[in-house]
Amino acid sequence: MAQVGSGTSPQALPAVSAGTVQVGIVNFKFTPDTVTIKVGNTVDWTNHDDIAHTVSFTGSGVHSDVLARNGSYSHTFTAPGTYAYICSIHPFMHGTVIVTS
Repeated sequence: MAQVGSGTSPQALPAVSAGTVQVGIVNFKFTPDTVTIKVGNTVDWTNHDDIAHTVSFTGSGVHSDVLARNGSYSHTFTAPGTYAYICSIHPFMHGTVIVTS
């Protein structure tokens, strides 16, 4: 999976030490749009919109299937880095996962 930039985001949340972080898809936005987790943690995206969306990591080929309303996709991160993603159906929707060791 491709990593992007090393800058920090003012919207980044504190790193989660264990478990799963939830990201909602609401009103054509990933909420929160930036999460910070530890290596080995999982992010779970759930679509709350009536419109289908995807989670597609830029430059990597890693992506979810199309998520209908209440559909979800999980990914466990195994390497530190900054991972950008978009909705491939609505590419103006974007988010970032920051993975720390």
